[in-house]
Amino acid sequence: MEQLAGLVIPRFLQYVRIGTASDKHIEETPSSVGQWELARLLAEELKTLGVEAELTDHCYVLAKIPAIPGLETKPAIAFMAHLDTAQDVPGKDVNPVVEENEAGAAVIRSDGTTLLGADDKAGIAEIMAAAEYLLSHPEISRGPVLIIFSPDEETGKGLPFFPMDRINALSGGLAACYTLDGGPLGELETECFNAIEGRVFFSGKVIHLGSARGGMANACLMAAAFAVMLPRTESPEATDGYYGYYCPTEISGSLERAELEVYIRDFDLERARERAAALETFARAVEAQFPGGKVRVEWKFQYYNMKENIGRRPEVLAKLKEAACLAGVEFTLKPIRGGTDGSRLTELGIPTPNIFTGGRNFHSLEEWVSVPEMEAACRLAIELVRVWGS
Repeated sequence: MEQLAGLVIPRFLQYVRIGTASDKHIEETPSSVGQWELARLLAEELKTLGVEAELTDHCYVLAKIPAIPGLETKPAIAFMAHLDTAQDVPGKDVNPVVEENEAGAAVIRSDGTTLLGADDKAGIAEIMAAAEYLLSHPEISRGPVLIIFSPDEETGKGLPFFPMDRINALSGGLAACYTLDGGPLGELETECFNAIEGRVFFSGKVIHLGSARGGMANACLMAAAFAVMLPRTESPEATDGYYGYYCPTEISGSLERAELEVYIRDFDLERARERAAALETFARAVEAQFPGGKVRVEWKFQYYNMKENIGRRPEVLAKLKEAACLAGVEFTLKPIRGGTDGSRLTELGIPTPNIFTGGRNFHSLEEWVSVPEMEAACRLAIELVRVWGS
């Protein structure tokens, strides 16, 4: 598979130059025009490879690589990656830089003024490269293979308008799906956070500032007071491994009204619920500090830990481990301190582990990706097809 770098790298360099940052404040799916641009490009590229491909009304790219004759009844599997990038730092006009690292292997990074977009255009490029390789090597045992590219993963919407009926029609029902949306070489992931989005609304009591003594409740200060009640020892920057956290992600307001968004993450479902309930405790404490002010809390689940549902189908992980060995990849299982579209797809009944892509420092100006690790992800995808088709 020595030609994989030549299949994956030009694609990746092309894809990252298309700005696809999503916007969680926009209700439409997709939430950005750039996702349409990339989706159309991918659909046309797949058709050029000779693959059935379609683009749905909500920007899902669906494609089917047919089985090798005689293997049509093998279980159908899918590979999935997301079109959008995060809005945490600038993601437009990306200028990728290819360079050698100290070990002599190539890495690709941005020029430092934007993110790179390896999350998840590395995954897209790896899937596309694997598709081209499979189509040009009919000697590889291959059952039906679907390719899915999804919009707005970074917004936490959880696959709205997911075309399950169409996917079932194309595949006859998927046995498994694998997202390529992970980090360093060898990391395979079958569990993720339970994710809750909390929204806290503050109503102040306004009076002229010159006569405010004893009569004003400042909604801005109420929001700030609430934010600092969130335990610093249970924040993203203070936790790792299986420790969950609270994270205030957005704050806005005025003297009269303010609003705070809080993300709650925990691998344990009951602990996640306990954290959500604690928001009410913090709310009452703020009201006690600001007489006349009112605090209202709303929260909802964004996605659930996929561990239990994947565990019900042990062959899905067993085949992933077998494929990793065939690809020469030394693997390790680790929890995702976040989520993927795979968590929602698993909830919908299709077990969906996550595979490394070779990227590092996602959502930052220091993001980069390893070329050899991108090749390894391609090899693993190809071997997965072989294992399921054997």
